[in-house]
Amino acid sequence: MSSVIITGGTGLVGTALTRLLVMQGYSVVILSRDPASHRSRSPSTSYAAWNIREQSINEDAIGQAKHIIHLAGAGVVDRSWTDKRKKEIQDSRIKSSELLVKALTQIPNQVESVVSASAIGWYSESRGVQSVETDPPDPGFLGETCRLWEQGIEPVISLGKRLVILRSGIALSNEGGAFPEFKKPVRLGIASVLGNGRQIVSWIHIDDLCRLYLEAMINPHWSGIYNAVAPQPVTNKTLMMELGNKMKRNFYIAVPIPGFLLRLLLGERSIEVLKSSNVSCEKIRKQNFQFIYPTLDAALRDLLHR
Repeated sequence: MSSVIITGGTGLVGTALTRLLVMQGYSVVILSRDPASHRSRSPSTSYAAWNIREQSINEDAIGQAKHIIHLAGAGVVDRSWTDKRKKEIQDSRIKSSELLVKALTQIPNQVESVVSASAIGWYSESRGVQSVETDPPDPGFLGETCRLWEQGIEPVISLGKRLVILRSGIALSNEGGAFPEFKKPVRLGIASVLGNGRQIVSWIHIDDLCRLYLEAMINPHWSGIYNAVAPQPVTNKTLMMELGNKMKRNFYIAVPIPGFLLRLLLGERSIEVLKSSNVSCEKIRKQNFQFIYPTLDAALRDLLHR
């Protein structure tokens, strides 16, 4: 049974991905600052210690691993972007990447692949022509964060490890993230349209995202950067109207939330909420990856009937 290390394994994507890997017969080791505080739900899942601040890591976990999936990073949208929080967001990604690079440099290991998370926050505003992996980073905070994040893990290539970076769109899941927040007002008969609603949302169903991580991990033909988004991005208004139709049929109303109000409530984070992100998944499709949920209709039908 091959061993896979996951950083950030208790988050939304990490939890779903752990379930998939265990189902596929892998042994999963989740790195944690306090492994004793976690109780494994499966004999194939365990916890090992690492400390990003002290730059320490369990050597046995590194020595036994065949693959590493790097998801660690402080939440981006859950708290206000004060200068302190911005530093936490960047440091959690940069220093955790540095720790993995140091560990793979200093500890004898048999790691074959490293799959690292990134985000479509890399890209500048895009409406017409879709953003592709070779586009430069946006000069704003999230663009710079993604640049530093990816730069931090790149040295594993010089260590002979195959590196794949997945720039994820909004992951739709019932278990956390944005989707439960989208549903809350709809339950009350309100489809909340953000700003003018014309900004494009590049999304992906959580199951397809986890399958992408698995494929990137095991397929030797995958290397470099890929956009982890579904083939059919939609506008914010379309997303909310489709959600309203499926949850309430005709018994809802669309309520625009003005951009100035979002800027007042969210501060700098509103830039990302109102930004149009039209991102291409063509590079993934050329790898013959088949989406289970290629359309928003398919994704919503699944998630709302679970």
